[in-house]
Amino acid sequence: MSIKGPAIFLAQFAGDEAPFNSLDAITRWAAGLGYKGVQIPTWDARLFDLEKAAKSQDYADEVQGICAANGVAITELSTHLQGQLVATHPAYDRQFDGFAPSQFHGNAEARQAWAVEQMGLAARASRRFGCTSHATFSGALMWHMMYPWPQRPAGLVEEGFAELGRRWKPILDIFDENGVNACYELHPGEDLHDGVTFERFLDAVDQHPRANILYDPSHFLLQQLDYLAFIDIYHERIKAFHVKDAEFRPSGRAGVYGSYSPWAERPGRFRSLGDGQIDFGGIFTRLTHHGFDGWAVLEWECAYKHPEQGAAEGAPFITRHLIRKADRAFDDFAAGGADPVAIREALGLPA
Repeated sequence: MSIKGPAIFLAQFAGDEAPFNSLDAITRWAAGLGYKGVQIPTWDARLFDLEKAAKSQDYADEVQGICAANGVAITELSTHLQGQLVATHPAYDRQFDGFAPSQFHGNAEARQAWAVEQMGLAARASRRFGCTSHATFSGALMWHMMYPWPQRPAGLVEEGFAELGRRWKPILDIFDENGVNACYELHPGEDLHDGVTFERFLDAVDQHPRANILYDPSHFLLQQLDYLAFIDIYHERIKAFHVKDAEFRPSGRAGVYGSYSPWAERPGRFRSLGDGQIDFGGIFTRLTHHGFDGWAVLEWECAYKHPEQGAAEGAPFITRHLIRKADRAFDDFAAGGADPVAIREALGLPA
């Protein structure tokens, strides 16, 4: 088994101008850059209709046919925006209204119900495309209390994860019915943002087999988490992979929290592939070692470089890091066989 790729997440490239304004045009553009797969944002009507894909195999076949004709596969569908709305704190209501259709603005309860329905549609649509993994966010009830000052009331974190579990367990059951893994991108701003929070969530959903991880090392570098050791710990739950670079350059004036600065001025910021500090050689090696056979998907986010330059550089960068897993040991040429007598003699034991 080997990692597949290169692929590209279309969310940051979709727009109103050609070739970014239709699925046909944007997949031809991606294939022309060398990409073999695309991750599709399900909220962008210029590219995709989630409800139709969930309910109509004919439409799903049409979408898949467009991609195949242009030389790319569908790696995963994404509901990052809808997943965010499964759980939100009222402090963010105005900011998150834009993630939902206008008829739900100002009505958090209706907005959440819409998001839950969207997640079910995404599970069913994923099955129609033959996708076994799906990219999403967990949402957040506690992010505004990330730093423990003022002191949190006793039991707040426990109840927060219990509520997340209550909201996501029925959704995960739908994903299970459709044979699809819900892969949470562990991301600052989400209650699931590192290994510990993911473990707490797993406890809240009874270790649900469909609760899995979209591995994105950029968010871990910015938190100063060991992103290589993370793979060793959680590899059994890593079912999707965003290839995204980042750098962390603290100064005497600012550190991890970023001082409310714009992205280009923060000590921690996302970069185009190869421009940051992520050890992708180590990541691809660890993932290959643990048998990850999903897609390596570029997620482009950079405060400096033009997106089209980042996309053009991304495909060859990923291709260089793909590993064809060895089928034999490098020193097999010197092997002496498995003669039991020779083995005992090598140990200095009587034959």
